Amino acid sequence: MSSFRKALKSRQRNHHERSQPVSRKHLGLLEKKKDYKLRADDYHKKQNTLAALRKKALDKNPDEFYFKMVNTQLKEGVHTDKKSTEEETTEEQKKMMRTQDIKYIEMKRVAEAKKIERLKGELHLLDGDDKPKNTHTFFVDSKKQVAAFDLATHLNTMPELVGRVFNRPTLDTLRTKRIHGAVDPQSLEKLSKQRRHQYKILGQRIDREKKMFVISEKIQTRKDLQDKRKKIKVKKETKNASAVYKFETKRQR
Repeated sequence: MSSFRKALKSRQRNHHERSQPVSRKHLGLLEKKKDYKLRADDYHKKQNTLAALRKKALDKNPDEFYFKMVNTQLKEGVHTDKKSTEEETTEEQKKMMRTQDIKYIEMKRVAEAKKIERLKGELHLLDGDDKPKNTHTFFVDSKKQVAAFDLATHLNTMPELVGRVFNRPTLDTLRTKRIHGAVDPQSLEKLSKQRRHQYKILGQRIDREKKMFVISEKIQTRKDLQDKRKKIKVKKETKNASAVYKFETKRQR
């Protein structure tokens, strides 16, 4: 019965580790053996590393040379190449290449190309900035007719419609048929503004399609570089084009 009382948890004293003596309180907490063990292991590991490095330096051949000795330099504690081999890529392209797959990029590019074709079909590129302006020459018989020449009268249309290169109805058409939309200057200016906005959207979509094509090419080039065949760089990578490599021909079995 006495042994049972001794085994009771409620009758046992709590274990307290020895604390720092009062006279040494200014030195901080008393170091235990497990703390000393960690500190000693770390110290010996560093000493062994230093000894190995000293031995490696003593055994080094003074005539040894490799090109990294002259092609690298120390910048902020890091060895970097003097001639940077980093390819020229914008941040947007890097982000896209890290997060998107080539199939997804190609799918988006094809979708963008279809939208461009649809917009071109709607606008017909009649007054685009990159389209050469057409000229129309009228011939008359005398200088008197040149002075009295009126373009609106000759084309049989309203003066407000003379500057239009498309959908320019004649006066007879305006009198006999109903034209959708008014032909007053305010309506013409509104239509012209809407057309300019559509051309702006078309230009943005063309630029986006070109960027996606470049990104797709760069991703494909990086995949091709994983091949173990010998390769020679023919052209460096730029912002608007991927690098060009010439691979060693390999006969397929």
